[in-house]
Amino acid sequence: MTDAELEKRVTRLEDIEAIKQLKALYCDICDDNHNPDRIVKIFTEDGIWEGGDFGRAEGHDAIRKLFEGFANLISFSQHNVFNPRIEVNGNRATGIWYLLGPFTFRRDNGARWIAARYDDDYVKVGGVWLYKHLRATIRMVAPYEKGWAK
Repeated sequence: MTDAELEKRVTRLEDIEAIKQLKALYCDICDDNHNPDRIVKIFTEDGIWEGGDFGRAEGHDAIRKLFEGFANLISFSQHNVFNPRIEVNGNRATGIWYLLGPFTFRRDNGARWIAARYDDDYVKVGGVWLYKHLRATIRMVAPYEKGWAK
């Protein structure tokens, strides 16, 4: 293996790890009361957050407003993500992740399980990976007490 090939492989692995850290930061922000000030820092200026019935927002101002709404809607969340599949192509990348987490909604103090699939587009700006487009496809919302089979 040449030095150039080795360098390319190491860069790819470093990029994948940086994207994993970005997703971990996203989960931390969501579990920090959907902190609207922190969330915009990990999206590009024209970034998009899209989540079906949970809404769609494009750009920092819209994403901040959406997350303010989440903070008013959700009193507790624990974003557990797993099974990442990350493909890097230069300064662009895509990722697929799965989410399973407990949530508590303020309106009825209702405990619910939520399962989703994330399909993410990332871009490296100034050496830092950011979200370009995050898509959350909700696969299940189930009351904690009843489960998802009923």
